[in-house]
Amino acid sequence: MKPSDPPPAPADLPAPAAGLVRRFGRVPRWVHWWTAALMGCCLLTGATLYLPPLARLVGRRPLVETVHLYAGLALPVPMLAAAASAGYRRDLRALNRFTAADRAWLRASLRFGSWRRAAARARIAAGVGKFNAGQKLFAAFVAGGALVMLGTGVIMKWGAGPLGPIPVGYRTGATFVHDLLAYGLFFGVVGHLWMAAHDPVALVGMRTGTVPVWWAAREHPAWSPGAAVPPRPPR
Repeated sequence: MKPSDPPPAPADLPAPAAGLVRRFGRVPRWVHWWTAALMGCCLLTGATLYLPPLARLVGRRPLVETVHLYAGLALPVPMLAAAASAGYRRDLRALNRFTAADRAWLRASLRFGSWRRAAARARIAAGVGKFNAGQKLFAAFVAGGALVMLGTGVIMKWGAGPLGPIPVGYRTGATFVHDLLAYGLFFGVVGHLWMAAHDPVALVGMRTGTVPVWWAAREHPAWSPGAAVPPRPPR
């Protein structure tokens, strides 16, 4: 087994069907979907609290505030709870490792023109592992953003009470950072959904845990078990 090969599936997971390769185990998928649900809840309730038209439409502001608070406090829980999983920790190590191929992938992605980007990515595709540079950056942004949102939210909620008195300037700054980062996370999530909609195979992989071998060899050849790109099946 080569170092670039994907690790074998855990014993409690069924073997993938012929023509498929296991990309994610149960725990990474569980973390992804629970984090997505909590993040979506935070963004929706936050928008309801922040935008007057939505606030008037929804009403029940105390309830929305409570849901927003507890969804935000729970946001790190799936990631922390999954730390006991070896497969999840292995994925974290892969996400946390930025290689020369990742830097080349980013430079290729910044080229103007879709055909230029495609050609540049094709030249460096062989070095792309289980996660490409864009996925690594987005994961880091979401993880860091969630921690900052949690910290600023705690200051906003309890800065004048149990944690206080925290100076007004710090609480004002926390509110500014919280609101600004909420916009960043919103647009980041929208971009993530747009990318998922344009790559249905990747979406199925996150839902079922398996992807076709031809897709893995084309998109993540340094991770794929196939040395050559198998032909894509006809539509």
